[in-house]
Amino acid sequence: MSVQQNDVSFMQRYRSWRRHAVYLAGEKFTRVVSGFFSKQGLVEDKPFMKNGDFPFLQIFADNWEKIRDEVQVILKNREEIPAFQDISPDQAAIATGTNWRTFFLYGFGTPLKKNCAQAPFTASLLEQVPNIEISWFSILSPGYHIPPHQGVTKGILRAHLGLIIPKDSKSCRIRVDNQIQHWEPGKIFVLDDTYEHEVWNDTQDERVILIFDFDRPMRKPGRMFLRFCIWMMKFTAFYLEPKKNLADFEDRFEAATRRNNENMEKLADAAQAAREGKSLH
Repeated sequence: MSVQQNDVSFMQRYRSWRRHAVYLAGEKFTRVVSGFFSKQGLVEDKPFMKNGDFPFLQIFADNWEKIRDEVQVILKNREEIPAFQDISPDQAAIATGTNWRTFFLYGFGTPLKKNCAQAPFTASLLEQVPNIEISWFSILSPGYHIPPHQGVTKGILRAHLGLIIPKDSKSCRIRVDNQIQHWEPGKIFVLDDTYEHEVWNDTQDERVILIFDFDRPMRKPGRMFLRFCIWMMKFTAFYLEPKKNLADFEDRFEAATRRNNENMEKLADAAQAAREGKSLH
């Protein structure tokens, strides 16, 4: 191996070590401040929250079929939907292969306009969520298990809306701390992902849900400190890499959808021309 190759290898190892060290330090910091966010909270600090504390949830439960219809169209181009770890490399420990695909609609408080154009009705509902941070369609393969893991901040809560759920719903479930929830079509619930949680899809069917994160209702000091933490995060790889990857995959999906639509139009035109040719004879 040449000196130059040795230098490159060393720099790659150094960057990997530095990234991991920064990630661990950031994770430790967020764990420390979780107690502060919990004390500042205006809602319970439990694995699963009461839906009644979040009035904006009802519009999702009332309109889940329209949301499902939009994601079914998106799923026609399933192979163009990225795996979670392709968007966020930090998820590689819990997402493997293409077992967990993610179609993002919001990233870090900002709508992804091209992706939102693929699901305009869903996007219009997400606009009504106070202080929304991230949202995506979460697509889980049959038989896949997401191992135990934890989120990084109590300043943010997470909602799950069931859309396409296996018939054997009891075998498709999420554990948060020591509590279990099963997804059902149209059912929505809120969880605190800083509690250890894991997911099983022990069925032969795909599971599709809508996930969106939003700020935990807190007193003013808590809200201000959360804004500061999110601002600081935007200078880290945890934010910068997914942001770039989201933009890249958004462009790719739009291009793939456009190509497929054009191909379908050509097939339809060819079929129409064939029918008209037969009618002339």
